[in-house]
Amino acid sequence: MSRAFTKEDDSNSSIDLGERPISPHRNLVTENGLALIDAEIAASHEDLAKGNAEADRDLIARASRDLRYWTARRETAEVSHPDPASKVVRFGMTVTIIDENEKSQVWAIVGEDEADASHGKISHVSPMAQLMFGKSIGDSFVLNTHEWEITAINTAP
Repeated sequence: MSRAFTKEDDSNSSIDLGERPISPHRNLVTENGLALIDAEIAASHEDLAKGNAEADRDLIARASRDLRYWTARRETAEVSHPDPASKVVRFGMTVTIIDENEKSQVWAIVGEDEADASHGKISHVSPMAQLMFGKSIGDSFVLNTHEWEITAINTAP
């Protein structure tokens, strides 16, 4: 019988998940963002320690990939603290904005790995954060046909 019609033994096949892409942007982080990175590194180490090489190839491959990603992010992390006296929007600040329909939103500007829009955290490289940087209370900007006005700036993320 030809080998073309036999099932290959995939017990020796390697799992290639591909690498997690590393952002080309500066890796600014808040103190919480740095703690998140450290927690992810610890979790990856734990996953590697509990993985059985033969039975848990997926777990080991995923944990190894994640460990490479988080280690690279830790090596390039730059903790940034906003100047408490600053009157303009900067990294690490929380900004309250209101649109022309009186809809108010509050956004903390954080690092890329810490961003979570559902919890009011946006990345410093996001279009909204980029439009807010350097603006003060009372300044406006337009995003997606909505005009937003900055109504408050807080130095705590």
